[in-house]
This record gives sequence, C-alpha cells and structure tokens, in this order.
Amino acid sequence: MRLIPEGTTVERIAGGFTFTEGPVWNGDHLLFSDIPNNRIVKWTERPEGPEVVTHIYPSGWPLDVPTQVGGKGSNGLTLDRQGRLLACEHGNRRLSRYELDGTRTTLADTYQGKRLNSPNDVVVRSDGAVFFTDPPYGMVNLTEGKELPYQGVYRLDPDGSLHLLVDDFERPNGLAFSPDERTLYIDDSARAHIRAFDCNAAGNLAHGRIFATMAGEGQGVPDGMKVDTEGNIYCTAVGGIWVHSAAGVLLGKIIFPDQPANCGWGGPDWKTLFVTARPSVYRLRVEAAGVAVR
Repeated sequence: MRLIPEGTTVERIAGGFTFTEGPVWNGDHLLFSDIPNNRIVKWTERPEGPEVVTHIYPSGWPLDVPTQVGGKGSNGLTLDRQGRLLACEHGNRRLSRYELDGTRTTLADTYQGKRLNSPNDVVVRSDGAVFFTDPPYGMVNLTEGKELPYQGVYRLDPDGSLHLLVDDFERPNGLAFSPDERTLYIDDSARAHIRAFDCNAAGNLAHGRIFATMAGEGQGVPDGMKVDTEGNIYCTAVGGIWVHSAAGVLLGKIIFPDQPANCGWGGPDWKTLFVTARPSVYRLRVEAAGVAVR
C-alpha cells in the first residue's frame, strides 16, 4: 500500500521554538517538549484557528536553581494506561509522571543507588510496563555527575521495580514496540542504527540484532521512532524520517524543511503524523494508522 497519500504536503503547524521533542497526542490536542525553554507546549486545533500555549513550566530544572545544563526541560513524553503524562526529564535526570490533579511524581531517578544519566525517550506497553532509554545527553559535557558506567535501557514495572535490560548501547535514544509488542526497536544515535529485540511476556529482551543502518552525510542521527499498525517503522535520521518495513526494507524518506528529532501519531483516526523538528512542529497525513498511545 502507499503509505503517504499522493499529493500530500508537509504542513508547518507551529514554530518559534528552540528544540522541540516528544510529541504525544492526548485526546484532542498535541503535547510536545521545548527542551531548552524548560516547558511542555500544548497545541489545539480550534474552529477559529490553532491555539498554542505553554502547558507546563518548568517541565524540568527548577527555575530558582542555577545550572549549566542546556537541556533543562523534558524530552520524550507519552501517556500511561490511565492517561497520565509521563516525561523524561532531561536536566533533572529522572522519569516522572503528572498525576491527573497536576502534581508530579518521580518514577525513577536512580538504579542500584546510582543516579540515572538522563532519561530520553519512553514507551508504555499494554500491561503498564514502562520502557525508557538513558543516554547522557542531559549532563554537562555528557559526563558531569555521571555515576553509571553505561548507557542503559530500562523497564519500570507497575509495582515500581526498575530493571536494566540492555547496557551495551553507546547512545540509546528512540524506542517503539511492534504492533503485537513482541519486538522492541531501539535506535543508537552514535552508531546510526536501529536494533530489534524479542520481548517476552515478562518484559525481558533477547536476540538483539541490527535491524537497519541509517548512516549518511548531513544533519541528524537516529532519534525519535514510531510504528504504524502495519508494522512499518518511522525513525527520524539524516535528512528527515526514514521509513522501513517490518522486514527491514527501506521504503522511503520523508523530507522536512527543518531536521526532525521525533514524531508521534495523532488525530481522531491516528492517521496524522506529527513531527517535532528543531524550531518547528509539522504534520502530514498517512494511509496506515499509527499505533495509538492508549
């Protein structure tokens, strides 16, 4: 099937930001991070025109505490099975949850007594287990205050227990499940590839293998990633979004005016792809619906 309808154009729906990330559709609006500006932004399409407002500020680093951290705010966002917003707090080096009353709960900030590096992207499985990546991007010089000797991928179970799943990534970043949740895709920005892992019912990973290599000249590295209901993988990388079939065949690339960092499904039918691209946010229509967040 054609994944992008013929004649489709990329539409810029918002701009003027510094570095956008983590788009997640929440009922009738889009939420995304503006990392250096330490906020989560809300975009809503209204009859009189689009509305763009600051939804949460600060989304990370406390306003009254000086810091040299450039990425103060949240990065990857998603919703849990109860519709609560989960945020990878880049500068604060933790995974947090916004309760329905607006209060914020820390879900994970240490592993075996050592501080996490800086949680980057997050996905929730249908049983409520939370999977997230932990590269060092949120630390000054990528090293200041680093306590763990690796860049891990973790699973946080509903009972609050945290499990290290993989520790041999150089820069783990975006991650996404296949539609049947039996495969977890994780990209490594430094090595410019996506790895695929078998994921069992307990949430453990096995048989890691290179799924796709995405190296190239130009701006951008493998970063945010989503999967549609047909099993195709959409991953931001050099020049735009690279789309691979479930068999690992490169189907094509979607090019944007700005370099994308992440993407997410949304709209009433989950056939709109929202793309965060540095100072801007874009959208385009697709044929295969995306895997709904919840």
